Amino acid sequence: MNTPAEIAAKVLERLRTRRPLVLCLTNSVVQNFTANLLLAVGGVPVMLNQEEEIRDILQSCTNALLINLGTVSTAQAALMDTAVHTAAEAGVPWVMDPVAVGLLRYRTEVCHKLLATPPAMIRGNASEIMALAGVHAAACRGPESSADSTDALDAARILAQRTTSTVLVTGKTDYITDGTTTYTCDNGHELMTRVTGMGCAMGALAAACSAVAETPLHAALSTAAILGVCGDVAVARAPHPGSLVPAILDALDDITPEDILKRAQLGALSS
Repeated sequence: MNTPAEIAAKVLERLRTRRPLVLCLTNSVVQNFTANLLLAVGGVPVMLNQEEEIRDILQSCTNALLINLGTVSTAQAALMDTAVHTAAEAGVPWVMDPVAVGLLRYRTEVCHKLLATPPAMIRGNASEIMALAGVHAAACRGPESSADSTDALDAARILAQRTTSTVLVTGKTDYITDGTTTYTCDNGHELMTRVTGMGCAMGALAAACSAVAETPLHAALSTAAILGVCGDVAVARAPHPGSLVPAILDALDDITPEDILKRAQLGALSS
């Protein structure tokens, strides 16, 4: 059986060789960074806002779909609904990033409606995951979590079982669970939280990994490992927010499967 690091290294290798095309319905704040992150790691980003084009590309050449609720509007919610149903019909895996869900009623309603068509993965911070699981009304400040990722572990398992999706909870320790198997990732740095869009762009990486991994669980594990290792490398080169973004992109361009095997701090928890 492969170790967690070997799984993540293999997914990175497939990202480089297969170059998955990811349709990103994401928020207006992070589109540029999201596209550049995908390009740096080996993916191909597409951002569209026309219903007919969304249907066409999902039915023809898309390998994965990202749904990010960061700046959701009524018009975008309708497009997301179309995209999710089309992806399901076409067998295209999709990833939900429930930005600020639980804090604001409209986006919470949109998220629950979309989750009726189960995604391959849900990626969120502790407050978002706890709110989606209905564990309690977890507080957050906009897209920021006021809870620790460890606090959300039980909620993540509940949510995974309820939705049949893999859940990736990000924080000081990232937790990855399908409701039965749970992995941890301790890579990454606090400075990454001081750059806007890091988590949102991570959702796009999760979608890319979902396109090439054997299972959504492996995709989520690999997402945490790849971005976490790159964060460690980037912060060592650029210890301030203004220089961190280009350093992250450079690290994603440089990273190799051998780097994952050497640097990834991954573990497994008993259920």
